[in-house]
Amino acid sequence: MTREYHQTVYTPPAGAAELLLIRHGQSAAAVPGQNFPMVDGHGDPELHPNGHAQAQAVCDRLKDRSFQAMYVTTLRRTHQTAAPLAAALGLTPSVEPDLREVCLGDWDGGEYRIRAANHDPAWLRAKERQEWGELPNAETTTSLHSRVRRGLLRIAGAHPDQRVAVFVHGGVIGAAMAIASGSEPFAFHGAANGSISHLVIQNGQFTIRGFNDCSHL
Repeated sequence: MTREYHQTVYTPPAGAAELLLIRHGQSAAAVPGQNFPMVDGHGDPELHPNGHAQAQAVCDRLKDRSFQAMYVTTLRRTHQTAAPLAAALGLTPSVEPDLREVCLGDWDGGEYRIRAANHDPAWLRAKERQEWGELPNAETTTSLHSRVRRGLLRIAGAHPDQRVAVFVHGGVIGAAMAIASGSEPFAFHGAANGSISHLVIQNGQFTIRGFNDCSHL
């Protein structure tokens, strides 16, 4: 009998951590002259009602999967997005500060959205040069990537052979995917609210298994 060789189905290698990076739901709108509450220099808006609906959709999508841990950042929009899934799975999220959103400097607290919508020259330079540091007193792209890598490796090191739900931010997902792929820094910007991206990390090596999955939304 001739032996047949079929295509294989991917499984994470031994010792790898499987991280599902979930962007928080839509947050409250920015209003000129009304800054968001601040936490350690970062705007901290709560979820918009649409964001709560997206959080429930994430829960409905993932509640039947097995997770051994869950992480959020220092900002409440990740806590609120994680809450339905945490309740469904009986997990208590841990906080990973290094995965907080990029610090937007003088434009944090809602100003960034207004400036971007109006095509402020500094925003255009940041896009062209793929450098957050073009914004006044903002964190640099190098700094963001350094801490995002550190936070992801810390989670992966704590969870070998486990699947982990990690509720984070759009800038962080963009950084994580750029780190994993070796792409230009802003290549993966624009992950949707409530979307799911998928990384496998083993011995410091990053493998992308998915980006911006919105099929549940």
